[in-house]
Amino acid sequence: MNKKPHIVFIGAGNMAGSIIGGLVANGYPPGMITASSPSQEHLDAVASQYKVNTTIDNHRAVAEADIIVLAVKPQILEAVCSDLASPLTDKTPLVISIAAGVETRHIEAWLSKELPIIRCMPNTPALVSQGASGLFANEQVSTEQRQRADEIFQAVGVTEWITEETQMHGITALSGSGPAYFFLMMEALEDAAVKTGMSRETARKLAIQTVLGAAEMAKQSDLEPAQLKRNVMSPGGTTERAIQSFEEGGIRALFETAVGAAADRSKELADLLGKK
Repeated sequence: MNKKPHIVFIGAGNMAGSIIGGLVANGYPPGMITASSPSQEHLDAVASQYKVNTTIDNHRAVAEADIIVLAVKPQILEAVCSDLASPLTDKTPLVISIAAGVETRHIEAWLSKELPIIRCMPNTPALVSQGASGLFANEQVSTEQRQRADEIFQAVGVTEWITEETQMHGITALSGSGPAYFFLMMEALEDAAVKTGMSRETARKLAIQTVLGAAEMAKQSDLEPAQLKRNVMSPGGTTERAIQSFEEGGIRALFETAVGAAADRSKELADLLGKK
């Protein structure tokens, strides 16, 4: 894998820009990256910041592409893929979709040919290079292409491969939607602390740093979260009382219901997008 492949981003919004930024920051040659978008404003932003190639013409963009990253909204992915079918007639690039809810079989059908396709679910912390991306590859994807996909998404966080595409619904419910769960937690902690007499500014600062610190401890530790939780608790102490309140309030059942609801909605959206 000495020669860097030419990566083409169809779409140049926030997520595409974040991935491009991560690649360039990790030493990927800007000259081997092209962004295509109907939005000149988005193109000017990535060109100015990262010095990559840009175009408003998708056909021109994919002409020399080794990897195509489909970074458009799920609702327009069918139209984008159908338009790319012609220029890809005699080409077999790796296609990576970050469009939520769209299955690889539908992308293949819209492109009108068998291609190596990887479906990826990144999440919004990729915007600050702390993303968590779940990936699934179809049978046409080679080992080298999987490594290339890892290189792209590890530039903005961590990657985890799944073996069954149906598992993507769980990925969506956990890490795709997950940042919002923790923002809700920070919001609730902040409000609760204010009610104890703390200023909102102090409460917000401490809530954010506490969540960040706990996540970093969990990441660096060999201990499971349950044991890390027990390590904070002292018999008869404040933490034990708080955890008891959470457990009695049914927090585990609430998370199970919420994550299940998100996964169910992911399945519904996949069905809807596939029928378009």
